[in-house]
Amino acid sequence: MSKALITRNNIPYFDRDEFLTPFDRVFDQLFETNFPEFVRSVGVKPYQGSAYPKVNVYEYDEKVGIVAEIPGLDKKQLNVEVENGTLTISGEKHHIKEDEGAKVLRRELKASSFKRNFELGEDLDGDNIKATFKNGILNIDIPKIEPEQPKKTFVKIS
Repeated sequence: MSKALITRNNIPYFDRDEFLTPFDRVFDQLFETNFPEFVRSVGVKPYQGSAYPKVNVYEYDEKVGIVAEIPGLDKKQLNVEVENGTLTISGEKHHIKEDEGAKVLRRELKASSFKRNFELGEDLDGDNIKATFKNGILNIDIPKIEPEQPKKTFVKIS
């Protein structure tokens, strides 16, 4: 793949915002302290440094495509925007409404937000991006800009 889609330090940049809970951070610290070999062998901490949403990035002759899996949201809760050459995918899941007559035995669903940024290279057209969202899958198509061909000047030989 060419450098058509560039991320910060060649690593997808991700602002976790409030996506992780304090418990997630404590779990990371506990895991790192008690199982350092596992953390070293895996290369990442279970909760820190991971990017959300997970994406696949594809390069075609005429475009770059990003496919992101974002279950549990509808398109009103998603934002895809480009500003100053940076494509941002963000969203927010509000609190799940609970049944007033029920006792909660376990709570894993929570309100959360996410934000993921991708820096666009000069050969991508950030003004003509198309995005679709269906069944929890976000598809983004970023057209490539045709490189300008150098102008040829013919010199008359005298």
